[in-house]
Amino acid sequence: MTLLSVTHACVRLGGHEVLHDVSLSIAPGEIVTILGPNGSGKSTLLRAALGILPLAGGKITRKLGLRLGYVPQRLTIDRTMPLTAGRFLSLPHRVPPAKARTALEKVGVPEAYDRPMAGLSGGQFQRVLLARALLVEPELLVLDEPTQGLDQPGEAAFYRLIEELRQETGTAVLMVSHDLHVVMAASDRVICLNGHVCCEGTPQVVSNAPEYRALFGLGTQGALALYRHDHDHTHDHEHDHHHHHHHAEKTDA
Repeated sequence: MTLLSVTHACVRLGGHEVLHDVSLSIAPGEIVTILGPNGSGKSTLLRAALGILPLAGGKITRKLGLRLGYVPQRLTIDRTMPLTAGRFLSLPHRVPPAKARTALEKVGVPEAYDRPMAGLSGGQFQRVLLARALLVEPELLVLDEPTQGLDQPGEAAFYRLIEELRQETGTAVLMVSHDLHVVMAASDRVICLNGHVCCEGTPQVVSNAPEYRALFGLGTQGALALYRHDHDHTHDHEHDHHHHHHHAEKTDA
């Protein structure tokens, strides 16, 4: 069974074809990441998949009654508005306080309940948005560059949380990102987009695909090395041993 499938989709914005012949599908419990340079149509594809943007061609099918949780790219909250996270979770539909608190606990920010949204850090704010998306008990969680503006540890922690949620709730995840290394670690499947699908597959396959290298330049070598490095602690240990200076720099940063 497929939760969502996009078949030969074309999207035109202002007379310009932004997406051409894009197909993708998401199975229950799967984490699929769409990667691509700026202007490659990543957000457009998400919005089309959610039914927010019309297609110029192709079609989108969703499982009947699909429960979708959506975490938008950016949400601006009026700084003068004393809206607490607890209240925010009750918009637009009232949520019992106990349920709101549980959702915030699940994403690791129970303390946000009584705090004004405007006073939260970037990472806390994103987690509150995620808590709100989880209230519908989604079968599919859709995330549009959810870690924009977070530092690397914050980013890594957020993606770890997504993986934990998938394990706990079985939710599938469709996300858009430009953070190669972190995403690579968490995804079952990666789709490289540049107006069309350039390549698709497991992180391992995609990272070795020439199309991927062409898209992201060889700078990705560094990102992928970092990804492997994160997952190989014995090597990590040696590495620190030989490059004390490098290590010290890293800690400063």
